[in-house]
Amino acid sequence: MPAQGSGRPLTDRLFGWARGAEKDAAPGTESAASSERTVPTKAFGRFLHALSLRESPIVLDLGPIVGGNVNFLGERLGCKYLVEDLYQNIEGHVTAKNPPDLAAFFEKRFPQADASVDGVLCWDVLDYLDKASAQVVARQMMRILKPGGAVFGFFANAPAPEKEYTRYLIVDDKTLKHRTAPGSRARQQVYANRDITRLFEGLTVSDSFLLLTKTREMVFRKPEQKAAEASSAETAPDKAASQPGKPAGKPGGKPGA
Repeated sequence: MPAQGSGRPLTDRLFGWARGAEKDAAPGTESAASSERTVPTKAFGRFLHALSLRESPIVLDLGPIVGGNVNFLGERLGCKYLVEDLYQNIEGHVTAKNPPDLAAFFEKRFPQADASVDGVLCWDVLDYLDKASAQVVARQMMRILKPGGAVFGFFANAPAPEKEYTRYLIVDDKTLKHRTAPGSRARQQVYANRDITRLFEGLTVSDSFLLLTKTREMVFRKPEQKAAEASSAETAPDKAASQPGKPAGKPGGKPGA
């Protein structure tokens, strides 16, 4: 049973819809052109462990809703599960006749309050964005993430010209299924490691693995508030030492006493 406040009413509402959607899609248009492969994961278990240490965490998924994922995370973490499908936004932008500026759209896309989410499933959505839009989405993730929270994401390590999106299905801590289907946009860029860390400046990279699938999977963590404050205190200059002409010694004492 999930802890009180875990968002079970929300996930209950999502279960039926998501499973129905998957069932309807299985024999239809998606299965005809899609492909699926089972891929080991090293970083996803680390992401799960980070959230398991938090009571009734809130998880934000930036991909399409998948009933099995809702079920897995709800049972494993007792979490509240939120979905903001950015792939749908990207597809709509590409196919629109007069699309608005994508970066400006994402500036106002996320309704979540500051420091309100414990974990974000970013998947590979940043690969499909131009540089400006990717910076905005990364900044929004950092804004809504709680101190101590985690982000899980994939980054392609080689160019991929295919116009397709991948839906990620959680099998267990160490296994994901990658289900690809045709789309209207290919991956826009390949990030170097330094570019990824710049995107998430302010977060720390807790785990990074280069997979045989030519993909890098990473977990980012937002520093705990106390740790961040302690770090700031250690790097701040000593006020007394910075005041010229004020001798060291006991408060109120005379020089040389």
